[in-house]
Amino acid sequence: MSDQSSQAEIVRNSLKRRYRKERRFRLYGMVAIFIALGSLFILFADIIGKGHTGFIKTTITLDVTLDSEMMYLDDPTDEDQRSMADFVAPIIDALQDHIPEAETAAEKRELGRLVGNYAASEVRDLLENNPDLLNTTQTIEFLAHDRVSTYVKHAGNPRYSIKLSEQQQRWVDELVEKGVIDTSFNDVLFSRGDSREPSNAGILGAIVGSLLTMLVTLAIAFPVGIAAAVYLEEFAPQNKFTDFIEVNINNLAAVPSIIFGLLGLAVFIGLFGMPRSVPVVGGMVLALMTLPTIIISSRAAIKSVPPSIREAAEGVGASKMQVVLHHVIPLAMPGMLTGTIIGMAQALGETAPLLLIGMVAFIVDVPTGFFDSATVLPVQIYLWASSSEQGFIELASAAIMVLLTFMISMNALAIWLRKRLERRW
Repeated sequence: MSDQSSQAEIVRNSLKRRYRKERRFRLYGMVAIFIALGSLFILFADIIGKGHTGFIKTTITLDVTLDSEMMYLDDPTDEDQRSMADFVAPIIDALQDHIPEAETAAEKRELGRLVGNYAASEVRDLLENNPDLLNTTQTIEFLAHDRVSTYVKHAGNPRYSIKLSEQQQRWVDELVEKGVIDTSFNDVLFSRGDSREPSNAGILGAIVGSLLTMLVTLAIAFPVGIAAAVYLEEFAPQNKFTDFIEVNINNLAAVPSIIFGLLGLAVFIGLFGMPRSVPVVGGMVLALMTLPTIIISSRAAIKSVPPSIREAAEGVGASKMQVVLHHVIPLAMPGMLTGTIIGMAQALGETAPLLLIGMVAFIVDVPTGFFDSATVLPVQIYLWASSSEQGFIELASAAIMVLLTFMISMNALAIWLRKRLERRW
């Protein structure tokens, strides 16, 4: 009896220890999840905290008198006169209507620095396109200088250094009270390319460059990856050569992306002489990087098709090619599309291989073709984040939010397609 009691006691103690280990294991898992979610929360909070103001622009709306004598301009259609004209004077004169105490030449220069560096260009372009507006008064909305924008959006925040003089700060406060300086949604961010001035910079050029690059990547990687997966899974003989290919495909999926950039630099640019910083070369490099992911996911999708589908098709007289084209590929397509979209999302966020092929250049114009100089969104973020100006840091965080939106949307699309198209047997 005592032996049975001791055995039962041993079992109970063993169960208690096992249950304690299980509870500790669950606790470790919960702590790990909490740490991961906390890290994500901190990351997103930091990005949103820095980048939400990047979606806000600061503008100065003025009634500008386009006086010909003040600008030394008689004929706006004359290029020589436009090159010698003073387009800043009417802007300063319009500001003086609201800040009349700025009378000396030095104060006028300080007053003129409240508007962005491209304000004079806006007046010049306006008169060039509409010569009849000379000697009229027009209401024009200018982008404020980056220092003014920082002051308006972050006054009182110790994280941001205000680079305006005390006099300029008083002027800005007065203009804000009068409604001359205002903030609104930053449509410039989505309508212009890069610029030397943060308030005038946008991501449209980078978005178009990313789109063109992704189109090239998809056009190369998707058909080649699907064809390679079908051949290896359905037609290739099982020998040492195909084993060698499969091992290398798996190894290529783990190769650092910068290696593909070096390959593109050596082959596409060095050997074939293709131009730098164009979407075609960028798309070809990213296609090489994405191919292993598409091949591996496509092979897994093909393997998931039940053998009974193949046997039934062959039983009614279908050839091997008919079985693959009419039955296997359509049933495996959801998994193939999922792998392709995930691979494309990975390619969309790549920076290192594109830096090596010259897509890190300062590109102002929005590209219109596959052979135009372009940059992509991750590289644009890299350029802005490496700048010391506070305005570019805001824009970099805002661009990160846009890039994350694209990538999350692509992953959500992959999940939706898989749920929408998958079949259960």
